Amino acid sequence: MAQKFVLKTLLDFASAHSLRGYPGDCAKLHGHNWKIEVQVVGSQLNDIGMVIDFKEIKRHAKLVVAELDHTFLNDHPHFKEVNPTAENIAVYLFKEIERRIQTPEVTMHSLTVWENDRNCVTYSESI
Repeated sequence: MAQKFVLKTLLDFASAHSLRGYPGDCAKLHGHNWKIEVQVVGSQLNDIGMVIDFKEIKRHAKLVVAELDHTFLNDHPHFKEVNPTAENIAVYLFKEIERRIQTPEVTMHSLTVWENDRNCVTYSESI
C-alpha cells in the first residue's frame, strides 16, 4: 500500500449571510464565526522531510478566506447566484484553495466548514 500523508490546518473568519428560499430563521440576515479545516494530501517527502510546509498551505487558504472575512456573503460575486449555505461555502473554498495549492506533489483532500461548535460539513472530491 502506498504511503499517504494528510495535513490539516485550521483558519477562521466571520461573515453574515441569509439563505434564499429557506423556510425558517436562516432566511433572515445572521452571522457566524466560521472555522475552516483545510486538508491536503501527498505521498512524497521533500529533502527536509515535509510534504509541504504548513505555512504554505495556510498562506494560500488565508488569501481565499480573506475575500469572505467580515462580509455579507450574499454580496460576494460567487454567491450572487449560489445560495451561501455551509455546503456551498465548502465547495467554493475547496475549489479556490485547490486552484492555488495544487501541484503534482500535493492535492486537496477535503475541506470542512464549521458554522458553530456543533454543525459542520465536509467536502471532498477524493473520498
